[in-house]
Amino acid sequence: MPRDHGRAARGKAAYVGVMAPSRPTDALDWLLDKSVVLGWSKVGPAVRQYWWPADPPAQALLGKHVLVTGASGGLGLATAAGLAALGADVHLVGRSLDRLREAERTISEQHPAARLHSAVCDVGDLESVEDFCATLSGQVTSLHALVHNAGLLPPERRTSPQGHELTLATHVLGPHLMTFRLADTLRGGRVLVVASGGMYGQALPEDDYEYASGEYSGVRAYARTKRMQVVLAEKWAERLGGQGIDVASLHPGWGRTPGLDEALPGFVRVMGPLLRSAESGADTAVWLTATPQPWPTGRFWQDRRPRPTHYGPLHREGPQARERFWEFVREQTGVPQG
Repeated sequence: MPRDHGRAARGKAAYVGVMAPSRPTDALDWLLDKSVVLGWSKVGPAVRQYWWPADPPAQALLGKHVLVTGASGGLGLATAAGLAALGADVHLVGRSLDRLREAERTISEQHPAARLHSAVCDVGDLESVEDFCATLSGQVTSLHALVHNAGLLPPERRTSPQGHELTLATHVLGPHLMTFRLADTLRGGRVLVVASGGMYGQALPEDDYEYASGEYSGVRAYARTKRMQVVLAEKWAERLGGQGIDVASLHPGWGRTPGLDEALPGFVRVMGPLLRSAESGADTAVWLTATPQPWPTGRFWQDRRPRPTHYGPLHREGPQARERFWEFVREQTGVPQG
């Protein structure tokens, strides 16, 4: 996490779920957010760290178990490392055991006392998710946080073992199934979804959730499912609040990761000098997981502060579209029942 330069200056500031900065910083934060380039690039956290909420205390997660999907590289690896640094028992989940072991070695070099546990699970394969959750529930009685970070951007339309379009399976159906299968273990805990600012450019589909019609675009499929994740996180917050589970979706900003290099090389060439590090991109996920301060459930976050989920009226979905989407996800995964 970036250094907390503003801690002393914030001593008398109110904290009710989110930080309440003074009016000048509110205005500057708003300008950063609306400019997109400044707010989403490395400029955003470089400026906002002067007024954002305090870092979690050292060893804030000691004795607590957290799970990070897509933890073998990029943002997932940086998130796992940040949580390990705060004392957590970190469960790294990915599709390749070799890559997970390499991630363990990387984290252990930085944090020799880290407690790490690797497990293979393909989040886009619902059967793999079922098997993984059954095993983990038998091993871990209390899970402090589940961070849904696994993601992909395929160049052409591909399907999961169950026949679902792959970005939908990986970003929506698998995380939904995992969340509800682990809900009892997560009582009193937190669920985070690493979404993307790309969702601002897409509406929640009215019906074709599988992207079966029209010319397929991997970038558009990715952004569509990121919009779905934000809506889904809001629905999770409604359904899981009774179990004391808080839910957040978040935008990590434009971070330089191997996945971005591969998926959008042109964007990286143009924006390279302004891209955040993976550690900076992971900051809000680490903070939301570890801070002892309460935060409002169901919100969309960036740089330790809730953000709007739409820019004005653009791409706003109605309640009927949200309910149709919820019923689709519930039917495809079988959870929650009733």
